[in-house]
Amino acid sequence: MNDPLLRVSQLVTHWRGPFDLAIDTGECVSLRGPSGSGKSLLLRAIADLDPHDGEVWLDGVACEQIPAPQWRRRVTLIPVESQWWLDLVGAHFPPGECPWLAPLGFEPAALGWQVSRLSSGEKQRLALARALMNRPRALLLDEPTASLDETSATALETVVAEYRLENNAAALWVSHSAAQAARVATRHYQLTPQGVQEGEL
Repeated sequence: MNDPLLRVSQLVTHWRGPFDLAIDTGECVSLRGPSGSGKSLLLRAIADLDPHDGEVWLDGVACEQIPAPQWRRRVTLIPVESQWWLDLVGAHFPPGECPWLAPLGFEPAALGWQVSRLSSGEKQRLALARALMNRPRALLLDEPTASLDETSATALETVVAEYRLENNAAALWVSHSAAQAARVATRHYQLTPQGVQEGEL
């Protein structure tokens, strides 16, 4: 039997855990839990953005064997509030055409927009498009539709599903909505004081 694409074992971060989970190639798994239970902290640790103990593997290779910038391109976190450092949207994108702008509801001219003019929802959708330009193997999605209306949320869900299947990628999707989790994911994890438990919605 093949190893899972992304595997987390005995991960402890910010005194939370240990956490264990696995996601197969092409699979989307939901992660739910009460506010403050540590969902965002877990995603940050998997992305190697916060100190942690335990192990994370991608395609059978341990996190510590891959330089941090390269790991974060392969295992990409899309946080609730994305970071933008430069004045123009396009300055945050690598060179080349971005094929995810139109499916997410943007014209190519959006790359010339001032970041300061973006709404929260526009930032969320553009942050996903920006992340996909690096062709990540695993997406860590922290409530990616929190600021989106129904139409934009549906578009984002579709883009993630198509990317995942076309690129044999994995996704770990944090959502407070059981209905959304049922739509986007085939397995479901619940964050509890005892760790991560797989179960029904």
